[in-house]
Amino acid sequence: MGRAKNEIKNEMTARFMADPTLSEKYVFGIGASFEKEFSLLSFENIVFEIIAFAMFLHELIFDNHKKEIDDKIYNQKSGRPQWYRYMALQFQYGFDLITDTDKYDNSNATPQQIEDSRIIKYSAVTETADASRMILKIAGEQANELAPIAPEQRAAFDSYLKEFKFSGVKITVINYLHDRLFLNLRIYRDPLVLDENGMSILNGNFPVQDAIKEYMKELPFDGEFVIAHFVDKLQKVPGVKIPHVINVETSWIDPVVDDYGVPIPIEVKAIPVSGYFSVVDFNSIEYVV
Repeated sequence: MGRAKNEIKNEMTARFMADPTLSEKYVFGIGASFEKEFSLLSFENIVFEIIAFAMFLHELIFDNHKKEIDDKIYNQKSGRPQWYRYMALQFQYGFDLITDTDKYDNSNATPQQIEDSRIIKYSAVTETADASRMILKIAGEQANELAPIAPEQRAAFDSYLKEFKFSGVKITVINYLHDRLFLNLRIYRDPLVLDENGMSILNGNFPVQDAIKEYMKELPFDGEFVIAHFVDKLQKVPGVKIPHVINVETSWIDPVVDDYGVPIPIEVKAIPVSGYFSVVDFNSIEYVV
């Protein structure tokens, strides 16, 4: 990880201030504070700022380059779960693969056409406990919200999957609607800040609801919903004295009946079966003093 600009500058100025020759020329004590001896507008400070910034950018570029190379090496280790995730995200709807390869011929496509064809925006791969099957979760986007890809798109993806998956590897693709999240909360409020409906007296918005939406967006795809972390988020809301979780439940698509199953309580944490949650509503949030 590259150094911060201030860290680079401090290292240079520390050596500058520790130099006996410079100490004698500038008339400062060896090891004195650079900031106390030189003003922000001094020539010396400006030079150190320029050099530190240039070095910072240089290190940042190399860090990003290294990360890109590491990611490519990691993702292209064929057969690993992460490789299957990488390949899922490379799927291009409406494009055909180059014969006997798992790559697309994009020579006649514009960058926008390529971007539009990559309909799978989110993916995660896990192995079952006995490692006999891989679970590949995918999702696209509709109106900037996570959503399953359409049936005709799924059919094309399944064909693509057959082209690159290793022989004998069993893969279950999860392309479901969001897992439902039912929240039953009691919010102890500051009556000077929030009214009895949870509305901000000052701004007219609903801060608790906004914080919940924000928390859901912060969850990574296939990330855990952790009740303790959720409470921590609510605790920071202006006007919230005590966020009390009465009950949190979730339900997901049951492929047998092709509908949502019975809601199941979340005791501590839960990973969404579909890869992502959506709060059903905010009707079960009670605001008390």
